[in-house]
Amino acid sequence: MSSTPRLTKPTIAVLEALIASSTADPAWGLSICRDADLGPGTVYPILDRLSERGWVKSWDETSPHPGRPARRYYELTGAGRLQATEALEARQTRRARLGLDLAGGVS
Repeated sequence: MSSTPRLTKPTIAVLEALIASSTADPAWGLSICRDADLGPGTVYPILDRLSERGWVKSWDETSPHPGRPARRYYELTGAGRLQATEALEARQTRRARLGLDLAGGVS
């Protein structure tokens, strides 16, 4: 259930947006799209997969939201934050060992 998802560039961007959010300022769907520079057709399936693995929890906005639909907030679970951080660090270590920079080229 909590296996590591394939760390594609879009998945990495979504994880980074979630890691950057906090309980006091949780991410919502379109803010993740903006921060990850990805469309909703890419972001929402990634969020669904992360949720299925137990990495992400979500809930609907309950406060008043005149003039717009209620937001759906997303937050890494405790285990999800730990696993995401470990997976991203392991990926960065592997890439550094191979001499690849973060943009995917050779350093």
